[in-house]
Amino acid sequence: MSSAPSVSTSPLPLTAPIPSEDVIARKFDNCVADLIVNAGLGFGVGIVASVLIFRRRGWPVALSTGFGAGVAYSNCNYSLNPHVLPGTKIFPSSRS
Repeated sequence: MSSAPSVSTSPLPLTAPIPSEDVIARKFDNCVADLIVNAGLGFGVGIVASVLIFRRRGWPVALSTGFGAGVAYSNCNYSLNPHVLPGTKIFPSSRS
């Protein structure tokens, strides 16, 4: 008969605070990814609209790509500057 080895569980270590550079870097990475996705979707919608509706003109592609980039800019602005979002209150940290 073999006994199972006892596994000691230690309390979870305290997590170190995330440096502000890493927080900003993550937000900026999300902004760049959002820009690529939204501008790409706008580009695709513009190509489809250009081919199907506007007889292969160039302006629908540029317009819809700009709309996608504008939406990404707005989302990034809300992410990096929460004071812009209506109804958001920023409370000071309560450090002793």
